[in-house]
Amino acid sequence: MSGSNGYPSDFRFGVATAAFQIEGAVREDGRGESIWDRFTRRPGAIADGDTADVACDHYHRWRGDLDLMQALGVESYRFSISWSRVLPMGLGPANPAGIRFYRQLVEGLLERGIEPIATLYHWDLPQTLQEVGGWASRDTAKRFADYAALMAEELGDLVTTWVTHNEPWVVAFLGHAHGVKAPGLRDWPAALRVSHHLLLSHGLARAAIHAALPDARVGVSLNLNPIRPASDSEEDVGAARRMDGHLNRWFLDPLLRGGYPRDMVDLYEGQFGRLDAVRDGDLELIGQPLDFLGLNYYMPQRWRHAPGVGPLDIKDVPPEPPVTAMGWEIDAGGLLEMMRRIHTEYDADLPIYITENGAAFEDPQVNGQGYIDDPERTAYLESHLEAVRTALSEGIDVRRYCLWSLLDNFEWEHGYAKRFGIVYVDYATQRRVPKRSGLWYRDYIQGARNGAG
Repeated sequence: MSGSNGYPSDFRFGVATAAFQIEGAVREDGRGESIWDRFTRRPGAIADGDTADVACDHYHRWRGDLDLMQALGVESYRFSISWSRVLPMGLGPANPAGIRFYRQLVEGLLERGIEPIATLYHWDLPQTLQEVGGWASRDTAKRFADYAALMAEELGDLVTTWVTHNEPWVVAFLGHAHGVKAPGLRDWPAALRVSHHLLLSHGLARAAIHAALPDARVGVSLNLNPIRPASDSEEDVGAARRMDGHLNRWFLDPLLRGGYPRDMVDLYEGQFGRLDAVRDGDLELIGQPLDFLGLNYYMPQRWRHAPGVGPLDIKDVPPEPPVTAMGWEIDAGGLLEMMRRIHTEYDADLPIYITENGAAFEDPQVNGQGYIDDPERTAYLESHLEAVRTALSEGIDVRRYCLWSLLDNFEWEHGYAKRFGIVYVDYATQRRVPKRSGLWYRDYIQGARNGAG
C-alpha cells in the first residue's frame, strides 16, 4: 500500500557503511590482517599514504553512531562484517571478541528500531587466504560459504537480511586486472577466474544461509551503470556494448539468466584462451533465485572505440557536467534507467534494494552555527530519491534505499581526501557533525512517513 508520497508502507530509508572504511581497531581484540591492511602499506597505493588503522574509530564509538542514526530517523542500516575480525585466519576457530562486537552492534540497532542489513564481504579478504591464492583459488569460495554459515549461526536470530558480496566487479577487475584496489594485481586471466569464484561463493553462501535460516532474505549488491557510447558511430556503439557486457551483463546474466553472456565469453576467450573456471553445477548454484538484488548506483559512463587499448579496445571519455568530487557525472536518470532495465530485461518480480547511492563533494568546514552546508549533496539525494519514487509509480518493486554513506570515511585508494558522508567526521578528534544533507534526509524520511511529498 502506497501513501500519498508514493512510498509503500514497508519501504525503508537507510544508510550504508563498510567495516574497513569506518571501524579502525585493526589490531585489537584478535582481528587478523586483511588484504586492505596489507595494500595500504604499499608505497604509493593510497593517497597521502593514509591507512584505515583508526578510520572513524567506529569499533569504539558504535553506540554513539547508532544514536546518530536514530536521531536522523534512519530505518535500515547496511553494514559489513569484517571477515578478519570474526575469523582471523579466514577459517578455523572463530574469534569470540569479533562475534561479540557484531552481535552487540545488531542488538543496538534493534533496540533503536533500526533494521540490520548485514553484508558478508565488502572487499576485505583475510590476508592468510590471499597467501594461498585468494579469490583466484576455487577453495576460497568454499571458505566463504563456511564463513557465511558461521555468521548465520551467530547472528541469524537477529539478522534476517543478508548481502553476500558488495560489487564483485570491483573486487575482480579493479583489484586483479587494474591493480588499483587490493590485492593490487594486474592479471586479466586471474581477474576472470576471480569473477567466477566470487559468483560461485555467492551461490554457496546463499545456500548455506538458507539452510540455517529458511526465512532469511539473501541478495547480492552489484555496481550497475548505464553505458553510453561517445557518439552514434557503429564503432562507439560497439564499444559501449562491450563495456556493458564487461561491467553489467557479466554479473547480471549468470545470476538472473543462468549463464555468462556469449559475446563476452567469445571476446575473453579470444584474448586469453579458454575460460576453465566454470565447472558442472556452478551456474545452477550461481543462478539460485535471489530474494532481492542490491543495486549500487553512482553515475553513467561514456565509452568510445579505441583499438589496442586493453582487451576491450575501448577508452572512457570525460563525463558531462555537473560532476562530483570524484569526477563522476551526476545523472539521477541513470538510476531510473537501471531499475527499469532490471525490471523489464531480467525479472519483473525481483525486489530491488538500492544498497548504495550518494556523492562526494568538497564540503566546507563546520561554520559558526555548528553545521556544514552541502547543498550539492542535498540536491543529489533529492533527485535520486525522486527517481526511486518514479520507479515505484511505474510498478517496479523497490523496497530499500540505503544512502552512501552515514559517515565521511576512508575512501579506499583515495584515503581521507573524498567525503561521502551525510555526517562530517573530524578525523583528528573523531567529532561527528551532521551536514545539512543529513538533516534534510531526516526531514525527508519524516515527511514520507507523514504522507507528505
